[in-house]
Amino acid sequence: MAHCVVKEAEAILDKEYPVLDHGFVRLVDYLGSDQRIVQAARVSYGEGTKTYRQDKGLINYLMRNDHTSPFEQVNFTFHIKMPIFVARQWIRHRTAKVNEISGRYSVMKDEYYTPQQDKINFQSEDNKQGRSTEEVPQETCSEVYRLLTEERRHITENYHKLLDLGIAREISRIDLPLSTYTEWYWQMDLHNLFHFLALRLDAHAQYEIRAYGEIILEIVRKVCPIATEAFEDNMRFGKRFSQSEVQAIKAMINGEGNPLSSRAAEILMEKLNS
Repeated sequence: MAHCVVKEAEAILDKEYPVLDHGFVRLVDYLGSDQRIVQAARVSYGEGTKTYRQDKGLINYLMRNDHTSPFEQVNFTFHIKMPIFVARQWIRHRTAKVNEISGRYSVMKDEYYTPQQDKINFQSEDNKQGRSTEEVPQETCSEVYRLLTEERRHITENYHKLLDLGIAREISRIDLPLSTYTEWYWQMDLHNLFHFLALRLDAHAQYEIRAYGEIILEIVRKVCPIATEAFEDNMRFGKRFSQSEVQAIKAMINGEGNPLSSRAAEILMEKLNS
């Protein structure tokens, strides 16, 4: 297989895409492309890249039928800067190779994430891990900002006082907040990256990690535009249905009404309308 060079990807290598107030995403390196996916898929019978239409059809077939190994031939390495609370959600995706900045060896920067006013929300009453869509009054937002700012100023002062006293960095850092920015190099193959994006671009995912997902998706699109289109068609915006849901859809098509229980029927309709 020839080395894959993608002109659009080469143009954005090491370009810093800002995310949130202090974060960013950079594409450090990539290995493979749409061409590598079709080469890997066809290696068993000795045929390589064909026409664009044939390659697009093959990639869509692979994605639609969960033939994942050809997508694993493509790899991405990113340099990412994000708040620690985002990193702790992110690290749940254990199929990546990660190397993170260490507060044991480095003095952490005085950079903290502060949500914009339209991203300050009340707790949802029907979703334990979600935000309400109810608008938060300006005076409440101002109080939130004041509390965050005052607490961080106090913690930052103490952090540097401990360092100035010669206290070990690994001890001085222990009270730094989850809003502190961290950085890491993050490497993942395309199959697992699409799984990450399917979850983290979902409307139910936390806004802050979705913001990173949107940027990563556009970077991946530069490298693998056909595979990204297949991902959006089949995974991101596609829907999977259980056997009972398929039977319910057939019944509704035949004019028989939805046979599911009220809650199950509600979930099915949410799928169909989203």
